[in-house]
Amino acid sequence: MISPVLLASLRVGVDTLRANPLRTLLSTLGIIMGVGALVSVLSLGDGVEHYARRQIERTTDLQVINITAQRFHDVDGVPVPNTDVPTFTVGDADALGRAVAASNDVALYTVGLGLVRTRTDTARRGVQLVGGTAGVKAMRGLTMEKGRFYSPDEGRSGAHVVVLSRAAANGLVQPVKRTRIPPPAGALSPAAAALVGDTLFFQNKPRVVIGILSGESDERQRLVYMPLAAAAEVSANDFGRPPALAVKVARVEESTETRRRIEQWLTDRYGTWRDRVDVSTNRSRVEQVEQGMLIFKLLMGALTGISLLVGGIGIMNVLLASVIERTREIGIRKATGAQQRHILVQFLCESVAISAAGSVFGVALGLATSFGVSAFMRWKTNAPVYAWVSPSTIAVAVLASVIVGLTFGLYPALRAARLAPIDAIHRE
Repeated sequence: MISPVLLASLRVGVDTLRANPLRTLLSTLGIIMGVGALVSVLSLGDGVEHYARRQIERTTDLQVINITAQRFHDVDGVPVPNTDVPTFTVGDADALGRAVAASNDVALYTVGLGLVRTRTDTARRGVQLVGGTAGVKAMRGLTMEKGRFYSPDEGRSGAHVVVLSRAAANGLVQPVKRTRIPPPAGALSPAAAALVGDTLFFQNKPRVVIGILSGESDERQRLVYMPLAAAAEVSANDFGRPPALAVKVARVEESTETRRRIEQWLTDRYGTWRDRVDVSTNRSRVEQVEQGMLIFKLLMGALTGISLLVGGIGIMNVLLASVIERTREIGIRKATGAQQRHILVQFLCESVAISAAGSVFGVALGLATSFGVSAFMRWKTNAPVYAWVSPSTIAVAVLASVIVGLTFGLYPALRAARLAPIDAIHRE
Protein backbone atom coordinates (compact mmCIF):
# COMPACT_ATOMS: atom_id res chain seq x y z
CA MET A 1 0.00 0.00 0.00
CA ILE A 2 1.27 3.50 -0.85
CA SER A 3 2.12 5.68 2.16
CA PRO A 4 -0.29 8.59 2.84
CA VAL A 5 2.74 10.89 3.10
CA LEU A 6 3.87 9.83 -0.35
CA LEU A 7 0.39 10.37 -1.77
CA ALA A 8 0.17 13.82 -0.20
CA SER A 9 3.61 14.75 -1.54
CA LEU A 10 2.67 13.53 -4.99
CA ARG A 11 -0.57 15.55 -4.92
CA VAL A 12 1.22 18.72 -3.83
CA GLY A 13 3.88 18.20 -6.50
CA VAL A 14 1.33 17.72 -9.28
CA ASP A 15 -0.64 20.79 -8.14
CA THR A 16 2.56 22.85 -8.21
CA LEU A 17 3.36 21.69 -11.75
CA ARG A 18 -0.17 22.58 -12.86
CA ALA A 19 0.25 26.06 -11.42
CA ASN A 20 3.13 26.72 -13.85
CA PRO A 21 1.94 24.98 -17.04
CA LEU A 22 4.32 26.70 -19.48
CA ARG A 23 7.42 25.93 -17.48
CA THR A 24 6.25 22.37 -16.88
CA LEU A 25 5.53 21.95 -20.60
CA LEU A 26 9.01 23.15 -21.55
CA SER A 27 10.61 20.80 -19.05
CA THR A 28 8.44 17.91 -20.18
CA LEU A 29 9.36 18.68 -23.78
CA GLY A 30 12.99 17.88 -23.01
CA ILE A 31 12.01 14.46 -21.69
CA ILE A 32 9.67 13.88 -24.63
CA MET A 33 12.51 14.54 -27.06
CA GLY A 34 14.93 12.43 -25.04
CA VAL A 35 12.61 9.44 -24.69
CA GLY A 36 11.48 9.81 -28.30
CA ALA A 37 15.09 9.75 -29.45
CA LEU A 38 15.76 6.72 -27.23
CA VAL A 39 12.79 4.72 -28.54
CA SER A 40 13.39 5.63 -32.19
CA VAL A 41 17.11 4.87 -32.04
CA LEU A 42 16.56 1.57 -30.21
CA SER A 43 13.79 0.52 -32.60
CA LEU A 44 15.73 1.47 -35.72
CA GLY A 45 18.92 0.01 -34.31
CA ASP A 46 17.19 -3.30 -33.56
CA GLY A 47 15.63 -3.29 -37.03
CA VAL A 48 18.95 -2.65 -38.78
CA GLU A 49 20.62 -5.30 -36.62
CA HIS A 50 17.95 -7.88 -37.51
CA TYR A 51 18.37 -7.00 -41.20
CA ALA A 52 22.16 -7.34 -40.95
CA ARG A 53 21.84 -10.68 -39.17
CA ARG A 54 19.43 -11.98 -41.83
CA GLN A 55 21.89 -10.94 -44.52
CA ILE A 56 24.78 -12.60 -42.69
CA GLU A 57 22.76 -15.79 -42.25
CA ARG A 58 21.55 -15.87 -45.85
CA THR A 59 24.66 -14.83 -47.74
CA THR A 60 27.59 -16.02 -45.60
CA ASP A 61 28.74 -19.10 -43.71
CA LEU A 62 29.78 -17.18 -40.59
CA GLN A 63 27.23 -19.05 -38.47
CA VAL A 64 28.25 -22.48 -39.73
CA ILE A 65 30.89 -24.71 -38.11
CA ASN A 66 32.08 -27.57 -40.34
CA ILE A 67 33.42 -30.84 -38.96
CA THR A 68 35.25 -32.71 -41.71
CA ALA A 69 37.10 -36.03 -41.65
CA GLN A 70 40.66 -35.53 -42.91
CA ARG A 71 41.92 -38.23 -45.25
CA PHE A 72 45.44 -36.76 -45.13
CA HIS A 73 47.59 -35.09 -42.50
CA ASP A 74 50.61 -32.92 -43.06
CA VAL A 75 54.13 -34.12 -42.20
CA ASP A 76 56.81 -31.56 -43.04
CA GLY A 77 54.71 -30.27 -45.92
CA VAL A 78 54.01 -33.76 -47.29
CA PRO A 79 50.38 -35.02 -47.29
CA VAL A 80 50.32 -38.44 -45.65
CA PRO A 81 47.16 -40.61 -45.81
CA ASN A 82 45.34 -41.18 -42.54
CA THR A 83 44.69 -44.84 -41.81
CA ASP A 84 41.94 -44.28 -39.25
CA VAL A 85 39.53 -41.71 -40.62
CA PRO A 86 36.10 -41.54 -38.93
CA THR A 87 33.09 -41.86 -41.16
CA PHE A 88 30.31 -39.71 -39.77
CA THR A 89 26.83 -41.19 -39.74
CA VAL A 90 23.31 -40.03 -39.00
CA GLY A 91 23.84 -41.32 -35.46
CA ASP A 92 26.80 -38.98 -35.09
CA ALA A 93 24.65 -36.06 -36.25
CA ASP A 94 21.98 -36.93 -33.67
CA ALA A 95 24.58 -37.27 -30.92
CA LEU A 96 26.19 -33.96 -31.85
CA GLY A 97 22.77 -32.30 -31.80
CA ARG A 98 22.27 -33.51 -28.22
CA ALA A 99 25.72 -32.31 -27.19
CA VAL A 100 25.41 -28.72 -28.40
CA ALA A 101 22.80 -26.07 -27.56
CA ALA A 102 19.22 -26.80 -28.52
CA SER A 103 19.07 -23.64 -30.67
CA ASN A 104 21.68 -25.04 -33.05
CA ASP A 105 20.93 -26.91 -36.27
CA VAL A 106 23.03 -29.95 -37.14
CA ALA A 107 23.34 -31.56 -40.57
CA LEU A 108 25.24 -34.44 -42.10
CA TYR A 109 25.91 -33.77 -45.78
CA THR A 110 28.15 -34.27 -48.76
CA VAL A 111 28.30 -32.74 -52.23
CA GLY A 112 28.81 -34.44 -55.58
CA LEU A 113 27.68 -34.55 -59.20
CA GLY A 114 24.52 -36.02 -60.63
CA LEU A 115 23.05 -36.79 -64.04
CA VAL A 116 19.28 -36.52 -64.31
CA ARG A 117 16.57 -36.86 -66.92
CA THR A 118 12.83 -36.38 -66.88
CA ARG A 119 10.19 -39.00 -67.60
CA THR A 120 9.55 -37.62 -71.10
CA ASP A 121 13.08 -36.62 -72.15
CA THR A 122 16.03 -38.97 -72.60
CA ALA A 123 18.60 -36.14 -72.57
CA ARG A 124 20.55 -36.11 -69.33
CA ARG A 125 21.31 -32.89 -67.48
CA GLY A 126 24.18 -32.27 -65.10
CA VAL A 127 23.36 -31.03 -61.60
CA GLN A 128 25.16 -30.50 -58.34
CA LEU A 129 23.93 -33.17 -55.96
CA VAL A 130 23.70 -32.43 -52.23
CA GLY A 131 22.99 -35.43 -50.07
CA GLY A 132 22.18 -34.73 -46.45
CA THR A 133 19.86 -34.93 -43.50
CA ALA A 134 16.91 -32.57 -43.19
CA GLY A 135 19.11 -30.12 -41.26
CA VAL A 136 20.60 -29.04 -44.60
CA LYS A 137 17.53 -26.84 -45.12
CA ALA A 138 18.28 -24.68 -42.10
CA MET A 139 22.03 -24.93 -42.66
CA ARG A 140 21.82 -23.27 -46.06
CA GLY A 141 18.87 -21.02 -45.27
CA LEU A 142 16.65 -22.66 -47.90
CA THR A 143 13.08 -21.51 -48.45
CA MET A 144 10.40 -23.27 -50.44
CA GLU A 145 8.53 -21.85 -53.42
CA LYS A 146 6.41 -24.93 -54.07
CA GLY A 147 5.99 -28.19 -52.24
CA ARG A 148 8.04 -29.08 -49.18
CA PHE A 149 11.47 -30.18 -48.02
CA TYR A 150 11.98 -33.75 -46.90
CA SER A 151 11.33 -34.49 -43.22
CA PRO A 152 13.92 -35.61 -40.62
CA ASP A 153 12.53 -39.17 -40.80
CA GLU A 154 12.85 -39.17 -44.59
CA GLY A 155 16.38 -37.84 -44.26
CA ARG A 156 17.37 -40.64 -41.86
CA SER A 157 15.71 -43.43 -43.82
CA GLY A 158 17.03 -42.36 -47.23
CA ALA A 159 13.62 -41.88 -48.82
CA HIS A 160 13.63 -41.68 -52.62
CA VAL A 161 12.59 -38.03 -52.79
CA VAL A 162 14.26 -34.96 -54.23
CA VAL A 163 14.07 -31.17 -53.85
CA LEU A 164 15.16 -28.95 -56.76
CA SER A 165 16.51 -25.41 -56.84
CA ARG A 166 14.61 -23.05 -59.10
CA ALA A 167 17.46 -23.04 -61.64
CA ALA A 168 17.52 -26.86 -61.72
CA ALA A 169 13.74 -27.05 -62.19
CA ASN A 170 13.72 -24.48 -65.00
CA GLY A 171 16.70 -26.13 -66.66
CA LEU A 172 15.07 -29.56 -66.76
CA VAL A 173 12.16 -28.30 -68.86
CA GLN A 174 14.25 -26.19 -71.25
CA PRO A 175 16.01 -27.45 -74.39
CA VAL A 176 19.53 -28.75 -73.85
CA LYS A 177 22.18 -26.06 -74.41
CA ARG A 178 25.83 -26.95 -74.82
CA THR A 179 27.13 -24.28 -72.48
CA ARG A 180 28.73 -24.10 -69.08
CA ILE A 181 27.19 -20.71 -68.30
CA PRO A 182 24.50 -20.99 -65.61
CA PRO A 183 20.99 -20.11 -66.74
CA PRO A 184 19.84 -16.56 -66.01
CA ALA A 185 17.81 -15.98 -62.90
CA GLY A 186 14.10 -15.95 -63.53
CA ALA A 187 10.69 -16.86 -62.20
CA LEU A 188 9.66 -20.47 -61.90
CA SER A 189 8.03 -21.46 -65.17
CA PRO A 190 4.67 -23.31 -65.18
CA ALA A 191 6.32 -26.35 -66.77
CA ALA A 192 8.97 -26.39 -64.03
CA ALA A 193 6.33 -25.99 -61.31
CA ALA A 194 4.54 -29.02 -62.73
CA LEU A 195 7.57 -31.17 -61.84
CA VAL A 196 6.39 -31.32 -58.21
CA GLY A 197 4.89 -34.77 -57.81
CA ASP A 198 6.58 -36.04 -60.97
CA THR A 199 9.43 -38.59 -61.14
CA LEU A 200 13.00 -37.86 -62.21
CA PHE A 201 15.63 -40.44 -63.05
CA PHE A 202 19.16 -40.23 -61.64
CA GLN A 203 21.39 -42.92 -63.14
CA ASN A 204 18.08 -44.49 -64.23
CA LYS A 205 16.90 -44.69 -60.62
CA PRO A 206 13.58 -42.94 -59.90
CA ARG A 207 13.22 -40.12 -57.41
CA VAL A 208 9.97 -38.24 -56.69
CA VAL A 209 10.10 -34.43 -56.75
CA ILE A 210 8.49 -33.12 -53.55
CA GLY A 211 9.50 -29.45 -53.66
CA ILE A 212 11.16 -26.57 -55.47
CA LEU A 213 13.22 -23.91 -53.68
CA SER A 214 12.56 -20.21 -53.95
CA GLY A 215 14.74 -17.92 -56.03
CA GLU A 216 16.59 -16.61 -52.97
CA SER A 217 17.97 -20.10 -52.30
CA ASP A 218 20.97 -20.60 -54.65
CA GLU A 219 19.09 -18.90 -57.47
CA ARG A 220 21.59 -19.49 -60.27
CA GLN A 221 22.86 -22.94 -59.29
CA ARG A 222 21.42 -26.20 -60.51
CA LEU A 223 21.23 -27.85 -57.12
CA VAL A 224 19.41 -31.01 -56.17
CA TYR A 225 18.86 -32.04 -52.55
CA MET A 226 18.27 -35.65 -51.47
CA PRO A 227 18.49 -37.70 -48.29
CA LEU A 228 22.10 -38.84 -47.89
CA ALA A 229 21.57 -42.58 -48.42
CA ALA A 230 19.40 -41.97 -51.49
CA ALA A 231 21.96 -39.58 -52.95
CA ALA A 232 24.82 -42.05 -52.45
CA GLU A 233 22.98 -44.53 -54.71
CA VAL A 234 22.80 -42.11 -57.65
CA SER A 235 25.93 -39.94 -57.40
CA ALA A 236 27.85 -39.79 -60.67
CA ASN A 237 31.21 -39.53 -58.88
CA ASP A 238 30.56 -41.44 -55.61
CA PHE A 239 30.93 -38.06 -53.89
CA GLY A 240 34.70 -38.53 -53.62
CA ARG A 241 34.86 -37.71 -49.92
CA PRO A 242 33.18 -38.89 -46.70
CA PRO A 243 30.19 -36.97 -45.37
CA ALA A 244 30.83 -33.94 -43.18
CA LEU A 245 28.96 -32.59 -40.18
CA ALA A 246 27.90 -28.98 -39.93
CA VAL A 247 26.47 -27.02 -37.02
CA LYS A 248 24.66 -23.73 -37.51
CA VAL A 249 24.48 -21.42 -34.50
CA ALA A 250 21.53 -19.13 -33.90
CA ARG A 251 23.73 -16.03 -33.52
CA VAL A 252 27.19 -15.34 -34.83
CA GLU A 253 28.37 -14.50 -31.28
CA GLU A 254 27.74 -18.12 -30.26
CA SER A 255 30.34 -19.53 -32.68
CA THR A 256 33.28 -19.58 -30.27
CA GLU A 257 31.44 -21.28 -27.41
CA THR A 258 29.75 -23.78 -29.74
CA ARG A 259 33.09 -24.68 -31.31
CA ARG A 260 34.49 -25.40 -27.85
CA ARG A 261 31.57 -27.75 -27.13
CA ILE A 262 32.01 -29.49 -30.47
CA GLU A 263 35.69 -30.09 -29.76
CA GLN A 264 34.80 -31.53 -26.36
CA TRP A 265 32.26 -33.82 -28.03
CA LEU A 266 34.92 -35.03 -30.49
CA THR A 267 37.32 -35.71 -27.62
CA ASP A 268 34.72 -37.73 -25.73
CA ARG A 269 33.73 -39.69 -28.84
CA TYR A 270 37.04 -40.21 -30.69
CA GLY A 271 39.80 -39.47 -28.19
CA THR A 272 42.75 -37.95 -30.07
CA TRP A 273 41.11 -36.49 -33.15
CA ARG A 274 43.02 -33.38 -34.23
CA ASP A 275 45.04 -35.15 -36.94
CA ARG A 276 41.94 -36.91 -38.28
CA VAL A 277 39.15 -34.33 -38.01
CA ASP A 278 39.12 -30.64 -38.90
CA VAL A 279 36.79 -28.21 -37.13
CA SER A 280 36.65 -25.03 -39.17
CA THR A 281 35.04 -21.64 -38.71
CA ASN A 282 35.75 -18.34 -40.35
CA ARG A 283 37.00 -17.06 -37.02
CA SER A 284 38.60 -13.82 -38.20
CA ARG A 285 35.44 -12.69 -39.97
CA VAL A 286 33.31 -13.76 -36.99
CA GLU A 287 35.42 -11.57 -34.73
CA GLN A 288 35.04 -8.67 -37.16
CA VAL A 289 31.26 -9.05 -37.14
CA GLU A 290 31.16 -9.25 -33.34
CA GLN A 291 33.29 -6.11 -33.10
CA GLY A 292 31.06 -4.31 -35.60
CA MET A 293 27.92 -5.22 -33.63
CA LEU A 294 29.51 -3.98 -30.39
CA ILE A 295 30.57 -0.66 -31.96
CA PHE A 296 27.06 -0.19 -33.37
CA LYS A 297 25.45 -0.77 -29.97
CA LEU A 298 27.89 1.58 -28.22
CA LEU A 299 27.20 4.28 -30.79
CA MET A 300 23.45 3.94 -30.38
CA GLY A 301 23.82 4.03 -26.60
CA ALA A 302 25.93 7.21 -26.75
CA LEU A 303 23.38 8.99 -28.95
CA THR A 304 20.46 8.12 -26.72
CA GLY A 305 22.42 8.98 -23.60
CA ILE A 306 23.06 12.50 -24.90
CA SER A 307 19.36 12.97 -25.64
CA LEU A 308 18.32 11.90 -22.16
CA LEU A 309 21.04 14.05 -20.60
CA VAL A 310 19.56 17.12 -22.27
CA GLY A 311 16.10 16.26 -20.94
CA GLY A 312 17.46 15.67 -17.45
CA ILE A 313 19.19 19.07 -17.38
CA GLY A 314 15.87 20.67 -18.31
CA ILE A 315 14.17 19.00 -15.34
CA MET A 316 16.91 20.15 -12.97
CA ASN A 317 16.68 23.74 -14.17
CA VAL A 318 12.91 23.83 -13.68
CA LEU A 319 13.12 22.37 -10.18
CA LEU A 320 15.95 24.70 -9.14
CA ALA A 321 13.87 27.66 -10.26
CA SER A 322 10.93 26.21 -8.35
CA VAL A 323 13.04 25.92 -5.18
CA ILE A 324 14.08 29.58 -5.44
CA GLU A 325 10.50 30.76 -6.03
CA ARG A 326 9.03 28.62 -3.26
CA THR A 327 11.65 29.20 -0.56
CA ARG A 328 9.16 30.97 1.70
CA GLU A 329 6.59 28.18 1.19
CA ILE A 330 9.19 25.56 2.09
CA GLY A 331 10.13 27.49 5.25
CA ILE A 332 6.48 27.71 6.36
CA ARG A 333 5.95 23.98 5.73
CA LYS A 334 9.01 23.07 7.77
CA ALA A 335 8.01 25.49 10.54
CA THR A 336 4.59 23.80 10.78
CA GLY A 337 6.07 20.34 11.20
CA ALA A 338 7.18 19.10 7.76
CA GLN A 339 10.41 17.11 7.97
CA GLN A 340 13.31 17.05 5.51
CA ARG A 341 12.17 13.77 4.01
CA HIS A 342 8.72 15.23 3.29
CA ILE A 343 10.23 18.11 1.29
CA LEU A 344 12.64 15.72 -0.40
CA VAL A 345 9.86 13.35 -1.45
CA GLN A 346 7.70 16.23 -2.70
CA PHE A 347 10.34 17.53 -5.09
CA LEU A 348 11.33 14.03 -6.23
CA CYS A 349 7.65 13.36 -6.96
CA GLU A 350 7.53 16.48 -9.11
CA SER A 351 10.58 15.32 -11.00
CA VAL A 352 9.19 11.81 -11.54
CA ALA A 353 5.83 13.24 -12.60
CA ILE A 354 7.53 15.34 -15.28
CA SER A 355 9.53 12.30 -16.44
CA ALA A 356 6.53 9.97 -16.48
CA ALA A 357 4.38 12.39 -18.47
CA GLY A 358 7.23 13.00 -20.90
CA SER A 359 7.90 9.29 -21.32
CA VAL A 360 4.32 8.58 -22.43
CA PHE A 361 4.41 11.17 -25.20
CA GLY A 362 8.05 10.35 -25.95
CA VAL A 363 7.30 6.69 -26.59
CA ALA A 364 4.54 7.63 -29.04
CA LEU A 365 6.83 10.13 -30.78
CA GLY A 366 9.69 7.61 -30.95
CA LEU A 367 7.53 4.86 -32.43
CA ALA A 368 6.10 7.20 -35.07
CA THR A 369 9.61 8.40 -35.95
CA SER A 370 11.10 4.91 -36.18
CA PHE A 371 8.33 3.59 -38.45
CA GLY A 372 8.52 6.69 -40.63
CA VAL A 373 12.30 6.54 -40.98
CA SER A 374 12.29 2.79 -41.71
CA ALA A 375 9.67 3.32 -44.42
CA PHE A 376 11.86 6.05 -45.95
CA MET A 377 14.86 3.69 -45.84
CA ARG A 378 12.90 0.96 -47.65
CA TRP A 379 11.76 3.47 -50.26
CA LYS A 380 15.26 4.78 -50.94
CA THR A 381 17.25 1.52 -50.75
CA ASN A 382 14.71 -1.28 -51.41
CA ALA A 383 16.26 -3.03 -48.41
CA PRO A 384 13.70 -4.80 -46.17
CA VAL A 385 14.53 -2.77 -43.06
CA TYR A 386 11.72 -2.50 -40.53
CA ALA A 387 11.56 -0.88 -37.10
CA TRP A 388 11.78 -3.60 -34.49
CA VAL A 389 9.70 -2.76 -31.42
CA SER A 390 9.87 -5.05 -28.42
CA PRO A 391 8.46 -4.74 -24.89
CA SER A 392 12.02 -4.41 -23.60
CA THR A 393 12.50 -1.25 -25.70
CA ILE A 394 9.43 0.38 -24.14
CA ALA A 395 10.46 -0.77 -20.67
CA VAL A 396 13.98 0.59 -21.10
CA ALA A 397 12.64 3.96 -22.29
CA VAL A 398 10.20 4.34 -19.37
CA LEU A 399 12.74 3.14 -16.81
CA ALA A 400 15.40 5.47 -18.21
CA SER A 401 13.05 8.45 -17.96
CA VAL A 402 12.25 7.66 -14.33
CA ILE A 403 15.94 7.26 -13.49
CA VAL A 404 16.70 10.56 -15.20
CA GLY A 405 13.91 12.23 -13.22
CA LEU A 406 15.20 10.87 -9.92
CA THR A 407 18.84 11.64 -10.73
CA PHE A 408 18.38 15.20 -11.91
CA GLY A 409 15.66 15.96 -9.38
CA LEU A 410 17.76 14.82 -6.43
CA TYR A 411 19.96 17.93 -6.15
CA PRO A 412 17.08 20.45 -6.19
CA ALA A 413 15.17 18.25 -3.75
CA LEU A 414 18.13 18.08 -1.34
CA ARG A 415 18.66 21.81 -1.64
CA ALA A 416 15.03 22.46 -0.75
CA ALA A 417 15.04 19.94 2.11
CA ARG A 418 18.14 21.46 3.75
CA LEU A 419 16.79 25.00 3.94
CA ALA A 420 16.60 26.31 7.50
CA PRO A 421 12.96 27.26 8.33
CA ILE A 422 13.74 30.75 9.76
CA ASP A 423 16.06 31.70 6.89
CA ALA A 424 13.56 30.41 4.34
CA ILE A 425 10.62 32.36 5.85
CA HIS A 426 12.54 35.64 5.87
CA ARG A 427 13.88 35.19 2.31
CA GLU A 428 11.94 36.95 -0.40
